[in-house]
Amino acid sequence: MQAPTIGGVQIRHGNGQVIRLSRGASLADFADKIGANPASLVQVMLGLGEMVTATQSVNDETLQLLGAELNYNIQVVSPEEEDRELLESFDIEFGEDEGEDADLVARPPVVTVMGHVDHGKTKLLDAIRHTNLQAREAGGITQHIGAYQVTTEVDGEERKITFIDTPGHEAFTAMRARGAETTDLVVLVVAADDGVKPQTTEALNHAQAAGVPIVVAVNKVDKEGADPQRVRAQLTEYGLVAEEFGGDTQFVDVSATKRIGLENLLEAIVLTADASLDLRANPHQDAQGVAIEGHLDKGRGPVATVLVQRGTLNVGDSIVCGEAYGRVRAMLDENYDPISEAPPSRPVQVLGLTAVPGAGDNFLVVSDDRMARQIAERREARERVATFAQGRRRVTLEDLDQAFKAGEREELLLIIKGDVSGSVEALEDALLKLDVGEEVSLRVIGRGVGAITQDDVNLAIASDAVIIGFNVRPAERAGELARREGVDIRYYSIIYQAIEEVEAALKGMLKPEFEEAQLGTAEIREVFRVPRIGNVAGSIVRSGVIRRGSKARLIRDSVVISDNLTVDSLRRFKEDATEVREGFECGIGIGFNDVRVGDTIETFEMREKPRT
Repeated sequence: MQAPTIGGVQIRHGNGQVIRLSRGASLADFADKIGANPASLVQVMLGLGEMVTATQSVNDETLQLLGAELNYNIQVVSPEEEDRELLESFDIEFGEDEGEDADLVARPPVVTVMGHVDHGKTKLLDAIRHTNLQAREAGGITQHIGAYQVTTEVDGEERKITFIDTPGHEAFTAMRARGAETTDLVVLVVAADDGVKPQTTEALNHAQAAGVPIVVAVNKVDKEGADPQRVRAQLTEYGLVAEEFGGDTQFVDVSATKRIGLENLLEAIVLTADASLDLRANPHQDAQGVAIEGHLDKGRGPVATVLVQRGTLNVGDSIVCGEAYGRVRAMLDENYDPISEAPPSRPVQVLGLTAVPGAGDNFLVVSDDRMARQIAERREARERVATFAQGRRRVTLEDLDQAFKAGEREELLLIIKGDVSGSVEALEDALLKLDVGEEVSLRVIGRGVGAITQDDVNLAIASDAVIIGFNVRPAERAGELARREGVDIRYYSIIYQAIEEVEAALKGMLKPEFEEAQLGTAEIREVFRVPRIGNVAGSIVRSGVIRRGSKARLIRDSVVISDNLTVDSLRRFKEDATEVREGFECGIGIGFNDVRVGDTIETFEMREKPRT
């Protein structure tokens, strides 16, 4: 029987047959599955009004469109399914303990700390770990996940607990969700003086969706206005009933700053885990687990924080983690001390990988380096094909609104690079959730950890994308290439700013940019002490003009001593002056007393940067 003609091309009719294709598959892949000539599928696509080459990666919608035309039921295989099939092809089972029941031994509980921003999650962990993590974080907000193991004593027995510290800002919802999936038990931190807030309920929803037990830490009980009983009453509405009210949820009153109730909290965690969970794993099999975090260290290369879920990870093991692989060169605990093995529930930093894994990537130990490389390369190829399927045309945030209005553009493409993979994922998740109407859209076509490279800039050139750098800068000549090619690179250290600026650009409300314009410099020749005013600098203007009210900075031996100053007073002899020009002497008051002979006062103003 002759095959039916579709769009002038003879192709066998699908009759609803199910065809499984990986994300980013090409027409050639489709043709191979149905026994057709790829060129004939190109002709069919032309008939549908789309010009696609046979080997070009296409998106899910195009595959579905072609399938519907030929009456095939196209199923795009999810990355998780693909990965499972990939591991099965290497005869590897992921996610299950091997051996008999007798091989399983008790393991410490893995605890995720959740709660509303500013309710004291990081301070609570600081108090438990005796380290000051928060002081190192931009804006006092936890910007990425960390994992730590602590030891406590319960009923005379030493017990270990592993903590995963998830960020508190609502933009990190995806990270919190993943934290709940990798955890055995959740500690919900609620401030006694603030009560239940939106992110409290958001965190609670993730924990309840994961089906894990919850211990509530009522923090800041030492503060004025603290009302722990109000917190208990509020959480009753969400199904968390305290034991003293006849429920089964343990509430512990704590103060992170005063170190009150910490031992009670640790004991409550252990007792809840013992009562509700059967925490056992086989420590004798090849290690498997999940990457909690990853970053690029200048001296040590890619560093991954992994949580071992089953088996024991040893130095020298061949490991594959997402698209990264390698041999475990060294392992460090949370205090950066080297260790040789990591049993179940142990978080460790692993050195020796070829690349930085993504937060949430599964890791597993395989028999040799060759198998690890093959798995990683096939994963990387799959991801690359999926990324190419999404690629498209360069734009800056400034001219985005004009491009939208002119109808030249309906989509903003972004490439996100960050210092750690958790931040990249969280930023991407927050940006994709921006509600900017149906006329415009946003898509992330590239993401990664580490400095902005020439490859990132080249991708931006090819696709007309904007690059967002989160706590990173361009490497080597990447910055120069970006300037030469007009690629827009935006740098941020706090996630709010990135979200707000991209949202403003998408809505056509980008605020004006300002740049510094130098006005003049003056050399201090003498310092006068004036009662009730302080030190006044007797100076000579060396260049430009010194204006009263302008911004100023004090420079000593080419080093900026103080930056955020203002020219409060300006005098020529005994008369007040509005400005003093080059070559003239004057007295300058900048509200800063540590001025010395030989220092330079530099004045400037902020001018709006013209849009190009």
